[in-house]
Amino acid sequence: MRNMKKTASLLLSAVLLALAAGCGSAPAAEPKTQQASAPKPEPGKTGTLKTVKFSEVIRSIFYAPHYIAMQKGFFKEEGLDVDMNTAQGSDKGAAALIAGTADISLVGPETAIYIYNQKGDKTLKIFHQLTMKDGSFLLSRSKLNGFKWSDLEGKTVIGWRPGSAPQMVLNTKLQQEKVGKADVVTNIASTAMAGAFGSGKGDFIQVFEPIASTLEKEGKAHYVTSVGQAFGEFPETSYVATSDFIKNNPETIQKFVNAVAKGTKWLNTASPDDIAAALAPFFDGTPKDVIIQSIDRYKKQDTWPASPELTAAQFETLQKVLIENGVLKPEQKIANMDAVVDMSFVKNIGKAGK
Repeated sequence: MRNMKKTASLLLSAVLLALAAGCGSAPAAEPKTQQASAPKPEPGKTGTLKTVKFSEVIRSIFYAPHYIAMQKGFFKEEGLDVDMNTAQGSDKGAAALIAGTADISLVGPETAIYIYNQKGDKTLKIFHQLTMKDGSFLLSRSKLNGFKWSDLEGKTVIGWRPGSAPQMVLNTKLQQEKVGKADVVTNIASTAMAGAFGSGKGDFIQVFEPIASTLEKEGKAHYVTSVGQAFGEFPETSYVATSDFIKNNPETIQKFVNAVAKGTKWLNTASPDDIAAALAPFFDGTPKDVIIQSIDRYKKQDTWPASPELTAAQFETLQKVLIENGVLKPEQKIANMDAVVDMSFVKNIGKAGK
């Protein structure tokens, strides 16, 4: 397993490089997962909708409530037109916010902590907690009977970039299980991980849906376990904006939160067939049964909280994991979460006029 100090150094360098690039221009576009694209609004149909420049960290069914809100018209009901792009990394999503090329980003909440500790001109605030579990699944090249974490000893795992939420969650779990000799590969781009595994690299791979179910269906991998379920509650992905944008556009933030809440509610009551139909435009070429299985897995692990609020206890868990992984110094721990968290909009969901 990689040295934690090296991981911290790599992460901070990545964030700083992304921010530097973002200040001069928009982050370079990368291929979207599954070559997916969001449905485009019909010409002449936007009316007086306010455009919101939105950046998602990766394309995954892990973020289904957002895609549902787009496809079912919940954002438009709130008067918003969401212009979405895929950043391929929380560092790039944060850089887009700082540079002004995105109004709102869906990223790991740890990015707000990193930016706050840099003491720059801009700070980020978390205003909606979309997921409450890690969204990755561990798959193996060979079928295993009765998986134990010790099965990873001496094996190679294709994992996520240093300092990313899935990488830190897996690393912490390996520490908890006293797995000290797993070789976790963290230098493969997220868009190339499945291809690398398919070509023979690695004994295990840690991926999100629908990639996990796709690899299974193609016979290239075998399901091992849900990393999120094994680890437990963890605030992995949040909607974040700069403090200035939130201060200057509170109505837009409230409308955005309302729309996502509608998406989550619809997702929790709709049939599997209807959900698959709504998500299909965002996952071009992904079979219906793969989408249904992906949604089922995320529902079973309670991915999407009934109340999308980041609590003090969850914020404490987040910072504990960051410190354990060496990307946050104990003296950098934020005592008052209000410095980077604003849950007032979430608390207004469902109220009159909201």
